[in-house]
Amino acid sequence: MVILFDRFNLPEDVFEIIFATEQQRIVGKLLIDEMRKKDREFTKSEMSSFAMALHEGSVIAEIDHPKYQGKKVKLSYNKRQFYDRILTPMKAMGLVDYDLYKKTYKISDRFNKAMIKVGLLWIREFNK
Repeated sequence: MVILFDRFNLPEDVFEIIFATEQQRIVGKLLIDEMRKKDREFTKSEMSSFAMALHEGSVIAEIDHPKYQGKKVKLSYNKRQFYDRILTPMKAMGLVDYDLYKKTYKISDRFNKAMIKVGLLWIREFNK
């Protein structure tokens, strides 16, 4: 996944940098919020249930988008697209880790470590 950003106009919300569309931002943020409620961890079946609830349109949430401020909104998102466009990129970037032994998804800090590594790579290139 490629992240493009303007350092002079960095948004306050990291999801605006990571995801291309408003719908992806909302669903990605909702996933992290739901994982926080479950002690920062989802089992494989909980993740599947979350994806299925989105697919069926049965998720009702308050989102912090200015257009919907203070309102409960019914959300719908295709299950296949959830895995392809939300969860898989979040795993690849290090926002979410999957433990093969416990079969759980967990919020991770590896994204931060990867961004530090990118910065160090740039310093190395800069100093050549």
